[in-house]
Amino acid sequence: MTESTERPLAILASEAPLRQKPSNYPEPFFSRMGKRRKQPLGDLFGLGNFRFNLPRLLPGGESALLHRHSRQDEFIYILDGTPSLVTDRGEVLLAPGMCAGFPAAGLAHQLVNRTARDVLYLEIGDRMPGDEGSYPADDLKAVLGTDGKWVFL
Repeated sequence: MTESTERPLAILASEAPLRQKPSNYPEPFFSRMGKRRKQPLGDLFGLGNFRFNLPRLLPGGESALLHRHSRQDEFIYILDGTPSLVTDRGEVLLAPGMCAGFPAAGLAHQLVNRTARDVLYLEIGDRMPGDEGSYPADDLKAVLGTDGKWVFL
């Protein structure tokens, strides 16, 4: 079987496998991601230039620590639920059909589910080599290694 026939042509996104490891963060930050479920859709199709995920935040869940990327752009589109978009410029309540974008080196951002309902959204980001993440509320920094994995400092 060749690589092109091993990958699916199309799938029902809701049936994509969950990401095996809930988070790459070290403790005590890893535990904060316990109410986030992520289905990495782009990886199923061998997409290497950008990541495309279908995350679900359970009540009380966070999308990530408050963060910004040095080189990576990110985009979110809300499918279901009403998360709070938290930035270092304030908060905005989002609803289905709303979207937000975060240019590299821009606002620190995260989604928080402060409701009793799940939040479902699409998350798209590029995989720019040399990217670094900074976490202003948690005194943490992440560097993207040559192997494509994050190293936390």
